[in-house]
Amino acid sequence: MILSASRRTDIPCYYSEWFINRLNAGYVLTRNPFNHAQLSKIPLSPEVVDCIVFWTKDAKNILPHLRTIDEMDYNYYFQFTLTPYDHIIEKNLRDKADIEKTFIVLSEQIGKERVIWRYDPIIFNDTLTVAYHKAQFKRLCEKLSPYTEGVIISFVDVYEKLKTNLIREITGDEIEELGSFIGKTAREYGLAAKACCESTDLTVFGIERASCIDKAAIEKVCGSSLAISSDKNQRDGCGCMESIDIGVYNTCLNGCVYCYANDNPATTLRRYNSHNPNSELLIGTATDGERITDRKVKAHRQGQINLF
Repeated sequence: MILSASRRTDIPCYYSEWFINRLNAGYVLTRNPFNHAQLSKIPLSPEVVDCIVFWTKDAKNILPHLRTIDEMDYNYYFQFTLTPYDHIIEKNLRDKADIEKTFIVLSEQIGKERVIWRYDPIIFNDTLTVAYHKAQFKRLCEKLSPYTEGVIISFVDVYEKLKTNLIREITGDEIEELGSFIGKTAREYGLAAKACCESTDLTVFGIERASCIDKAAIEKVCGSSLAISSDKNQRDGCGCMESIDIGVYNTCLNGCVYCYANDNPATTLRRYNSHNPNSELLIGTATDGERITDRKVKAHRQGQINLF
C-alpha cells in the first residue's frame, strides 16, 4: 500500500503530531469524502505500507518527527511545493526565504533523492508574468538544485471555483515560451523536469509527463520492485500509482487562492480548531453505531532491486 499524506491537506505542516500518533497506534480511520457515513479502518503497519508520500508546502513541523518515522522502519519521500508567491497568493505560509531553508534542511536530513520540488501551480496575472516566472524559476533552480533531483510543474486550470482577479487564463504561447525556458533551465542545473496532468505536450522541451506517486521513485526508496497498478481514481493525464489518501478536505490553513481542496476559510478554520491530535480521525470522531469497515490492503513489494 502506498499511503498519501496528503493531496487533500497539508498533514506535515498542520497535523504531524496526529500523524505520528496514528503510526504509533498502527491504524487510522477515514471517512469517504463523498459519503460521510462510510468509515474505513486502514492498517498502518510498516509491513503493509510500502511507502508514505508526503505532500507539503512547509515541512518545518514534521522535521522533529522524521527520526521516529525512520526508527519505525517506514519508507517515505516528499512532494515539496515551493513557489515564489507572496502572501497575496499563499496567505498563511511562512516567509518564503525561511521555507527555502527548510527545504534544504529536509534534503540534508533525508537525502535529495527523497525530496521532489514542485513549482506548481504556475499562475499568471498582471504581476506574475512570463518574465517573472523565468527569473524566479532560475533563482530557485540555482538555490535548490543541490538538494533535489527533479522538479514537477503544472499550469493552473482556471475552473469556476478559482475565478478571481488574482488568476487569469494562460495562453498557449505563454505555456510554450515558459515551458521551453523551464526545460532548458532545469537541464542546465541537472534537474529532471516533469509536468503534472498537462494537456499541452511539453516533451518537445524536455519536460516529461509526471507521476507524482511514482513507481520508479518508490522502488528506489524501498529498494524493492513493486507490483502496483495505476490509480484509476485520478483526473485525466495523471500518471500516479494507486494509493490511499488519509487527508480531509477543508482542513488546510495555507490559504492559497488557487486551492481546490478548501471551500470556505471560515469552515476550514472551524474544522482545524476542532482537530484532536489523539483522535482516530483527522477531524471529528466516530460515533456509536457508525459502521467501520476494515480496508483490505496489501504490500506491493516484490524482489529486491539493484540500485547501482
